[in-house]
Amino acid sequence: MKTIEVVAAIIIRDGKVFSTQRGYGDWKGWWEFPGGKMEPGESPEEALVREIREELDAEISVGRLLDTVEWDYPSFHLTMHCYICSLASDSMHLNEHEASAWLTRETLRSVRWLPADEGLISVLEGIL
Repeated sequence: MKTIEVVAAIIIRDGKVFSTQRGYGDWKGWWEFPGGKMEPGESPEEALVREIREELDAEISVGRLLDTVEWDYPSFHLTMHCYICSLASDSMHLNEHEASAWLTRETLRSVRWLPADEGLISVLEGIL
């Protein structure tokens, strides 16, 4: 089974975490933490900064590694490195996603998360 290595930004501000709704592909309409595939030679932190620029036209500061999620989807294995991040400015634009939301501890379970991302919800409930 093919392995895909990705990074995800867990952007936290004012007790809320930023989430995005996929606008394309097999999982269109499901919610995730923004990020994407690492390119050869990139560190996870460099990949996150690049991906958030591409997806959200935003600048972030990458903090500590929160978790690395391993998940088997039907056609590939996903390794997802999830970092706590903060926005360098309030300006964001959705270039690839259908919608976005700032979710609180109480509203984290109100959206349909991608299976790999869902594993982070209980961790986030403990820190929000």
